[in-house]
Amino acid sequence: MKNNKFSNLKFFSKYYKPYIGIIVLDLICACLSTLCELVLPMIVRYITQTAQNGATELLVTSILRLGALYLFLKLVDTFANYYMSNTGHVMGARIETDMRRDMFSHLLKLSFSYYDSAKVGQIMSRISNDLFDITEFAHHCPEELFICGIKIVGSFIILCGINVPLTLIIFALLPLMLISVAFFRKSMKNAFKKQREQIGELNAQVEDCLLGIRVVKSFANEEKENQRFEEGNGKFFETKKNAYKYMARFHACTRFFDGVMYVAVITIGSLFMVKGHITAADMIAYLLYIQTLIASIRKLVEFTEQFQRGLTGIERFTEIMNTEPEIADKSNAEELCQINGDISFKNITFSYSDNSDEVLSHINIDVKKGENIAIVGPSGSGKTTLCNLLPRFYELTDGEITIDGKSIKDVSLSSLRSAIGVVQQDVYLFSGTVRDNIIYGCPDASDEEIIEAAKNAGAHEFILSLPDGYNTYVGERGVKLSGGQKQRVSIARLFLKNPPILILDEATSALDNESELLVQKSLESLAKNRTTFTIAHRLTTIRNATKIIVLTEDGISETGTHAELMEKGGEYSKLYGLYTSL
Repeated sequence: MKNNKFSNLKFFSKYYKPYIGIIVLDLICACLSTLCELVLPMIVRYITQTAQNGATELLVTSILRLGALYLFLKLVDTFANYYMSNTGHVMGARIETDMRRDMFSHLLKLSFSYYDSAKVGQIMSRISNDLFDITEFAHHCPEELFICGIKIVGSFIILCGINVPLTLIIFALLPLMLISVAFFRKSMKNAFKKQREQIGELNAQVEDCLLGIRVVKSFANEEKENQRFEEGNGKFFETKKNAYKYMARFHACTRFFDGVMYVAVITIGSLFMVKGHITAADMIAYLLYIQTLIASIRKLVEFTEQFQRGLTGIERFTEIMNTEPEIADKSNAEELCQINGDISFKNITFSYSDNSDEVLSHINIDVKKGENIAIVGPSGSGKTTLCNLLPRFYELTDGEITIDGKSIKDVSLSSLRSAIGVVQQDVYLFSGTVRDNIIYGCPDASDEEIIEAAKNAGAHEFILSLPDGYNTYVGERGVKLSGGQKQRVSIARLFLKNPPILILDEATSALDNESELLVQKSLESLAKNRTTFTIAHRLTTIRNATKIIVLTEDGISETGTHAELMEKGGEYSKLYGLYTSL
């Protein structure tokens, strides 16, 4: 989809569809409110003309009827404005909720490659600040345009009925105002867009610092972070100051033309009244309608500011929504069921982008059900990348991966990833309780199943020793638990998921010796009767692997058991010798 103003508005308009009834009623209320406002000058004109003809013609009953009529109109206006302010704003909030839901759902579909370059702070800015501006836009845009349209057209018709030449002179000034407004509109739009981008950068910087607060404090770099924040904060201030400059010019321009129109009405209207072209009553009504007209034009012009904010928000929203997931299900994707666990990597080639060098080239591996395949090699050889290709976290550049003879591209992502469990070195625990993090592996699990999974992972005893047991809050990213405890909770989560295929990505490399022994025991229990890929730097942990694959930048250099590779005296033997000599 072409990313321009009209396509963005067309994309956004679909969010109005569920609320067509509310919008129609909102516009009817807007129409009633506007008509009530347009009646008042006519009532004043009638009273003034009647009084000019003689005070005796102003009957008490007529005055009371006019008062009752206007009171009734004000009641209608009050209820109409209540509906617009309440239900109309709620509709805007509902549209915001729908858009936030769709954006979050879309973000979950995007591939790892998107998040490799995206800043979470920028995304957070789009999903919060930008959508709030869109809420105001969604409610006020159709309503304000409709009201201003009725007032301008209605005022024009009524004023023409009073005096055509004077009306044409006044309305001839409108194009000049609109041209001046258009001159500032583009500058204001660009300023608001830069402001949104900069607040996203500031959010990203704050998030980066606070998530790494322990590193900041360990290096005593608080002052450095303050300076970085001051720089980012200063840039945000400059973009905001620039936006306010254009906004001030915009408002000054509209106020100037307001004054010009009032001067034209008073000057030209007075000359017409002196020459007898209009009466005093007509002049009073004219001034009241001009006041309504000018207020409407000013509101319409000032709405440009809100319109630009909303349009900028919509543009940033559609930028994300138009980002296509690099990896998605085929239209005829099958469900991966009754998995045996035989896996084949056939002539695999992969690079992170079209312009980057190949990370993996022509890799061939055959794995049988229940085998434990260890992958070792120097840093940068592509060990983790190879395993990330199996659950399709990244898409193959060339070649094919099959599970039980089925290409992973022919099965649904959901069923594929449900069949694979991953234990990583950098364990991520969600902010919540121990129980919340374990049950993440199977949301429908019972308490008994959660406890059984924890026992299998060797985590049950330490969990019971926590202040609130399974209901203990683990903190942001699990900071209240030790590295070994976090790892065992993550293993319990996998026991609950119970996948037939495992990927153990350097799961014990960051642990101390005692924690490593506990976690290694849990991993061995988890790997029983499952097809397992183990990426390891600690080579002593993989001596019992079914097969060890030595991966280098040139591809697979060696394959065999620990004993076979040690006897061969090749790359693996050198790596093992280096490790055991440390």
